[in-house]
Amino acid sequence: MERAINGELINAESAVLHNSEGIDLIPANIELSGMEMRLLSAMSREVVLRECLAEIKNRYDYVLIDCMPSLSMIPINALAAADSVLIPVQPQYLSVKGMDQLLSTVSKVKRQINPELYIEGIVLTLTDMRTNLARQVKSAIHQQYSGRFHIFGAEIPIAVKAAEASAVGKSIFAHDLGSKVADAYASLAKEVVDRGERVQIRDTNERFR
Repeated sequence: MERAINGELINAESAVLHNSEGIDLIPANIELSGMEMRLLSAMSREVVLRECLAEIKNRYDYVLIDCMPSLSMIPINALAAADSVLIPVQPQYLSVKGMDQLLSTVSKVKRQINPELYIEGIVLTLTDMRTNLARQVKSAIHQQYSGRFHIFGAEIPIAVKAAEASAVGKSIFAHDLGSKVADAYASLAKEVVDRGERVQIRDTNERFR
């Protein structure tokens, strides 16, 4: 991103790490913390990340951009670069209250920067449905948003194994295949892929009408 801001050759491939599980990664480092201030004075500051990813994104079936829980310049860059948004929400009231602001930001980015952007859906994460609070918040999310957005059936549970996977530098599938959290992520991935295929078929049919 620094190279893009300075008008230098980007060479995004040099930042890609190849994983034995078949997943390529571009991890963040401490320098990203200073990028917020750098972006504020940059030309076309909202589309720097899109410019960086342009040369490599067509090599992949999916590119996932994991954002910090804020509405600062870097998440806005991610929205400008993305085709769709998957919104993870904890079943807690403060998390749900923050959704309205996020949805407003997505709407502004769609209107002003990225007209192709759409919301893929909402996924419940870090769930513990044994508690009354979690069940109540889940019900509130369905009541408020199910008519506007898709709410994924797959829910990601709280699991020590997920934290352990991060600590050992492996995916949950390599660390504990067959666990509840691994099964939940696999179900979510399948649901995202299936929905994407249905959207492509629908769009193709509409173009040929």
